[in-house]
Amino acid sequence: MASIDKIKAPIKGELQHFQNFFGEVMHTRVPLLTLITKYVVKNKGKQMRPLFVFLSARLLGEATESTYRAAALIELLHTATLVHDDVVDEANLRRNVFTINALWKNKVAVLVGDFLLSKGMLLALENKEYRLLEIVSRATKQMSEGELLQIEKARRMDINEEVYFDIIRQKTATLIGAATACGAASAGASPQLVDEFWKMGENIGIAFQIKDDLLDYGSADTGKANGNDLKEKKMTLPLIYMLRNLSKNERQKIILKIKYRSGNAAVRKDIIERVRKSGGIDYSKEKMKEYLQKALDNLNAFPDGEIKTALGELIHYSINRKK
Repeated sequence: MASIDKIKAPIKGELQHFQNFFGEVMHTRVPLLTLITKYVVKNKGKQMRPLFVFLSARLLGEATESTYRAAALIELLHTATLVHDDVVDEANLRRNVFTINALWKNKVAVLVGDFLLSKGMLLALENKEYRLLEIVSRATKQMSEGELLQIEKARRMDINEEVYFDIIRQKTATLIGAATACGAASAGASPQLVDEFWKMGENIGIAFQIKDDLLDYGSADTGKANGNDLKEKKMTLPLIYMLRNLSKNERQKIILKIKYRSGNAAVRKDIIERVRKSGGIDYSKEKMKEYLQKALDNLNAFPDGEIKTALGELIHYSINRKK
């Protein structure tokens, strides 16, 4: 698997320019916001979603000023949703770094998330980027609906596979779909082609989320399972597979354990072992591979070249990661 630095190499210049561009976009005259936005920028991860934007645009031509705005829009939306998610989840750490709500409390964190979203909308409107704004607004709506659907279903723990895929498509996949679609739109693609890029990103995002499910079970050479999803009572694909192959009575017993005893490490370990023995891990791996192949099939419609190769490697990298 190619390293992230190798994947970035064909668009190294664009990414360097983007760092400066994004810093300018985040500028504010409010001292507290300046402090927090600098903290956010300093602790950004691999910024994979802007990578999807730039590589999608370059697949169709050259990166334009619209491409930089598209990447900024996606990064602003992604960061805002993470900030708000940390408040909702009462999380104090993300990637072993203190969250904004942990350092500055919930009220500030919510307002910072709102600030980031409004920055994105203004960036689009001030530059008449209506296509980009439409794509990002569509993604924001779907992400909110997916989150609420998951909350609604989690209360009864009656998520079947169809509902599961509906949730992850909206919650996770839609943002990567927006990234690839925005990249294409910024390069002047037709509405039909933008939709094709959206589908490619969605397929990547679904495979990405299934990989997250697998990581929680310590599969695919990731070492010891942590069971955090079980602890948070999340219905992931390996668990759904196991439950649907149990008798009604056995299924109810497991669901009650998850509802009322998932805080117990021994209970989680027992459920994880049952999931593994049920074939849920292997089933989920096969589903992940299906969506990975769909994304690669979307990509294969384009001529060969270093950008296509880099995008293909990014797709593999995002799904074959170890954490």
